[in-house]
Amino acid sequence: MSTEPSQDNQSWIFRFVKGMFIGSGFIIPGVSGGALAAIFGIYERLIKFIANITTNFKKNMKFFLPVGLGAFFGIFLLSFVVSFALENYATISIWFFVGAILGMIPSLWKEAGLKGRDKIDWIFLILSFVFGVLLLGFGNQLFDGQVPPSFWSFLLCGIFIALGALIPGLSPSNFIVYMGLYGAMAEGFMSFDLSILVPLGIGIVITMFSLAKVIEKIFNRYYSQFYHFIFGIVLASTIMIIPTDYSGFGFIQYVWCAVMLVIGAAIGAWMSRLEERYK
Repeated sequence: MSTEPSQDNQSWIFRFVKGMFIGSGFIIPGVSGGALAAIFGIYERLIKFIANITTNFKKNMKFFLPVGLGAFFGIFLLSFVVSFALENYATISIWFFVGAILGMIPSLWKEAGLKGRDKIDWIFLILSFVFGVLLLGFGNQLFDGQVPPSFWSFLLCGIFIALGALIPGLSPSNFIVYMGLYGAMAEGFMSFDLSILVPLGIGIVITMFSLAKVIEKIFNRYYSQFYHFIFGIVLASTIMIIPTDYSGFGFIQYVWCAVMLVIGAAIGAWMSRLEERYK
């Protein structure tokens, strides 16, 4: 008896789970959906699909449907979980995501070197790492939490979310938190508030379709340099989200941070191995 249907089902479920993780990158401060898509090995294919929407449309839709459903489910589900976790156990929770990214970084490094690795690639990696540290380190100075909720402010949030998908390492939630709109956005996801979801969707669609072609051309011409640029940004974003506030922590809390780091790394490494199996 053929095992192909079973493998297809496993692949569908696997892509759904990857979509959930990628969706988490759109709402978890410090985490990039684009970086997670790159780590999971679907970033390049996603960009090509969006940039050439009519090419192999049916095949690509079949591939990305579970990813999209997983992302939507992840955003909806994690809106509850993340809001609670970040409010009550922020430091411990973030260590889990640091671990997950660290567990998947080796696969991204391997992907970056598929076409070789020379001096210019290392230069791009170093420059992007410095750029990422500066961007995330000084990004909180862009906004002071005074942006009032409105159609246009949530449209801007949608633009940031799309940029987080197109530019690995860019965390859209960081800027949304800085604008003081994260809580309202999370509430909008939980309650399906169309006054929030509609402008978010418009901002995402406009940005994705207007910039995907540019990203695709960069990929085609400068694959190795661009992937090393991505790798540097991922390293920077990972370092920048490492918690620094441990006020009120006791021995048990430090143990939980270590445990969540290990669990996250194990899950990340496991997902990377699965990716190699289904790639």
